[in-house]
Amino acid sequence: MSTTPNPQPAEPRHVPVMLRRCLDLLAPALAEPGAVVVDATLGLGGHSEALLGTFPSVRLIAVDRDPEALKLSAARLAPFGDRATLVHAVYDEIPEVLDRLGVPRVQGVLFDLGVSSMQLDEAGRGFAYAQDAPLDMRMDQTTGISAAEVLNTYPPGDLVRILRAYGEEKFARKIVDAVVREREREPFTNSARLVELIRQALPQAAKRTGGNPAKRTFQALRIEVNGELSVLERAIPAAVAALAVGGRIAVLSYHSLEDRLVKQVFAAGAATTAPPGLPVVPEQYQPRLRLLTRGAELPTDEEIAENRRAAPARLRGAERIREEAL
Repeated sequence: MSTTPNPQPAEPRHVPVMLRRCLDLLAPALAEPGAVVVDATLGLGGHSEALLGTFPSVRLIAVDRDPEALKLSAARLAPFGDRATLVHAVYDEIPEVLDRLGVPRVQGVLFDLGVSSMQLDEAGRGFAYAQDAPLDMRMDQTTGISAAEVLNTYPPGDLVRILRAYGEEKFARKIVDAVVREREREPFTNSARLVELIRQALPQAAKRTGGNPAKRTFQALRIEVNGELSVLERAIPAAVAALAVGGRIAVLSYHSLEDRLVKQVFAAGAATTAPPGLPVVPEQYQPRLRLLTRGAELPTDEEIAENRRAAPARLRGAERIREEAL
């Protein structure tokens, strides 16, 4: 192992998840001159770069809550000049962002939910359970409370609820009991101590399946710290409302809770709201969306081989086919 310092380590190649399929879903709406597409989760900019490169006349508005992601992506997207507008915002703020930019409707919206590759790979952020790091987990480190504060200050009942609801952790009570005992002895600051505590708290049988036993707890803490599900509940309907007729939305989810929210919004938009028994359905009750995917589409084996983080991905798409009734 070389001890020679390398001031500029090579950045690992970022492989956007289900990129080709996302582009195909959005393509019919983005072929028109002057089309505007929103990348609601800019991250390292892989999807945004592909959107700008594939559709030469499209204008991109990309948002991210992580200032570091915005800085890195700004350099990556610089060759596209003023075709790309990058904004520091959370994705439920898209209506306000579009209003500030004077964009009433857009032709495309892409969400790539969950934690970004950069956040997972940067040890100091505390997202990854495989390496010791400060228990932070904030996507925007300039605001909000950290995962350590959640662990150290939340009442036991709230911690149990979070682990069950957001991590689908069957042994939430055992883990929380151990956390409460340990935090009274010494507050939590780093991830390795939490990982070890979870390993000790779980029954042997539970540790033999399903990968790292800390995975579900870390997911639950991350969702709580960043308010991910409550933000998503506001963001998906807002994004649908921002679509012009003929506009399309594609959403990549990484766990069942996210996917369920997306499915519900799309299904409601694609259903008639007419009272039962009407011989003819009036315009105001007609569906506003057409589903573009049959259920949730999954990554191919080849995509998973190329990018293991694609494995849990679920992709849904929809097209706006009518305006809202007045």
